[in-house]
Amino acid sequence: MNEAEFIAALRRLPLHPAARGLDDDTALLDVGPLVVTTDTLVEGIHFLPTDPAQDVAWKLVATNLSDLAAKGARPEGILLNYPLGDDAWDHAFLEGLAEVLTAFDTRIIGGDTVTLPPNAPRVLTITAFGSNAAAPARSGARDGDALYVTGTIGDAGAGLAIALGAQGPAQLLAAYRRPQPRLADGRILAPHVHAMMDVSDGLLIDASRMASASSLAVSVDLARIPLSDAYRAFSGDRLAAATAGDDYQLLFAAPQGFVTDAARIGAFSAGSGLTLHDSGKLVPLPPSLGYEHNPIG
Repeated sequence: MNEAEFIAALRRLPLHPAARGLDDDTALLDVGPLVVTTDTLVEGIHFLPTDPAQDVAWKLVATNLSDLAAKGARPEGILLNYPLGDDAWDHAFLEGLAEVLTAFDTRIIGGDTVTLPPNAPRVLTITAFGSNAAAPARSGARDGDALYVTGTIGDAGAGLAIALGAQGPAQLLAAYRRPQPRLADGRILAPHVHAMMDVSDGLLIDASRMASASSLAVSVDLARIPLSDAYRAFSGDRLAAATAGDDYQLLFAAPQGFVTDAARIGAFSAGSGLTLHDSGKLVPLPPSLGYEHNPIG
C-alpha cells in the first residue's frame, strides 16, 4: 500500500470537517478551547510484534482518548502519523482504526505518512483534540483529599502475560489489547474533582506522580484496590496489579466524603512520597512502582 492508497482509505473513515477531505497539508479547527494530547506506541516497547494490527490501531487511539477522559473532554478528532510498511498489516490497521473511531465517535483531522525501512519497528503517533473540558490538572490534590480510582486494576497487566503465552481468559487479553477510555466518567467527574489523570503506567507510579505534582504525600491501601473476578481467578496479586500498566482507569483526588462509584484507595497529606499499606499494615515499596518504558517480552 502506497501513500496515495493509504490516504484514499483514510478518506473512507470518519473525517472531521476541518480535515478538508485530506486534500490539504493543514486542518482548520473552529471549536473553541481545546485540550490537546499526543501519544506514541513503539513496537516492542508498547505493543508486541505479535499483537494484531487491528488491536494496535484500537490501542493507539484509545490511549490518547484516555488522556482526554482525564480532563473531562469530548473527543473532537485525531491527527495520525503512520509508517507504511507491510501491505497486509496496513490494511488490518485501517480495519481497527475504523472500529475505534466509530466506537468513540471520533474523526480524523489529518496527519502524515512515511515509509517504514525494512525490518524497522513500527512507531505510531496520534495527537488527539478534545472540547468542552473542565480539565482538572494532576497537580490540584489537596491535603486531606481521598484518592479514588474507577473500574478495576491489573487486568491489562494480566492480559500482557496472556499475550506472551500464559493461559488465561479472553477478557483479560482484551483489557490489554483493547482498552476502554473512561470518557463518560471523565465528563461527569471533571467539574467536581480537585485533580485527575489516567492510570497508564501503573496505579502506584501514577499516584506518586499526582502527589509529587501537588507537593503532597500520598498513602495507598492495597486491600482497597479493586480487582475484577477474572483477575482474582488468574492471579489475585494486588501488588502486581498496582504496578502493572495499561489500565486506563481514572485516578482522582476529591474530598473524603465525595459521592462516587469509584473505589477510595488512599489519601493525601502534607509531606512528600508514597506510603503503601495493606489493611493498615505498612508494606515496603516494591523495587518498581510501575512501567517505565522498557522493552516488553
